[in-house]
Amino acid sequence: MANTQQAEETGADARAQRWVTKLAKEITAFAKERGGADGQIAYLGQRGVRLVLVGADGGWGDLVAPSRDVAEKAARKAGVALHEKLDGDLAARIRTGPYEWERMAGIQLGGPKND
Repeated sequence: MANTQQAEETGADARAQRWVTKLAKEITAFAKERGGADGQIAYLGQRGVRLVLVGADGGWGDLVAPSRDVAEKAARKAGVALHEKLDGDLAARIRTGPYEWERMAGIQLGGPKND
């Protein structure tokens, strides 16, 4: 019985480490392309957490991780600083383009009609 539990824990640790490695690779690529990046983690519920990345150039994106621990480890491995909240200087750096306006606010602000 103890061996089964130990094997499950080892498997979970290995899966978490694979997530960390995969996310760190994506975070590193984003930061390199954007001249650096900072991040903020938001809880999504059972699905996990959302890691919002904001590049030094104002570009932004997000990734989903299965847990806060995995997201924090991946960000640390990629050398990205995490902020408690997505506000202030971090939020002010975000630059949106036509795609975001059309998808998030376009209907309300003169975008395509919702027929």
